[in-house]
Amino acid sequence: MSFVVAIDGPAASGKGTLARRLARHYGFAYLDTGSLYRAVGQAVRDAGSDPADETAALAAARALDINRINEKAIRTREAGEAASLVAVMAPVRAAILDFQRDFAANPPGGQKGAVLDGRDIGTVVCPDANVKLFVTASPEVRAHRRWLELKGSGSAVSEAQVLEDTRERDARDAGRAASPMKQAADAHLLDTTNLSIEAAFGEAVRIIDKSMS
Repeated sequence: MSFVVAIDGPAASGKGTLARRLARHYGFAYLDTGSLYRAVGQAVRDAGSDPADETAALAAARALDINRINEKAIRTREAGEAASLVAVMAPVRAAILDFQRDFAANPPGGQKGAVLDGRDIGTVVCPDANVKLFVTASPEVRAHRRWLELKGSGSAVSEAQVLEDTRERDARDAGRAASPMKQAADAHLLDTTNLSIEAAFGEAVRIIDKSMS
């Protein structure tokens, strides 16, 4: 049986960096579930449609091929906004749910475990995960991290605009009817506002090792 680590939290909390590092540490498969929604949102935009159009978003979700996702294209601010719009749609989430659950139960490459990060992994996708972490940080710190990423990729967006986007996205993710972002009752909280990635990684490993023992 696959050992599953579910990591949830808002954008730029550090959950993706932590999840990738944990997957490497334990030799587990890794899935960034947010990239699936980014890919769907970007596909809708590429087709010239509105990401708020549920019919177009559902068609893109059903046609999604994880092996053809353009990582660079889905990491833009626009792709992130599109992802937030399509992710509130129950039919889109349902279309992607089975893929996520199968990945967790049957990790590719024969690995003995899987690390999935997103916003509803511990509550909806893998409610029976062996370990659940909820990674967060203050909106200001997360916005600053995201702004640095965007600045590094050549974006001219202001930090104030990124902070506004961050707060709007938090509200959408936490307030949506379908699988809202929230900490699972049995999830361990990791606040990275004043925590280095090294410290966060160390704490996560302590929690996971304890569960494995």
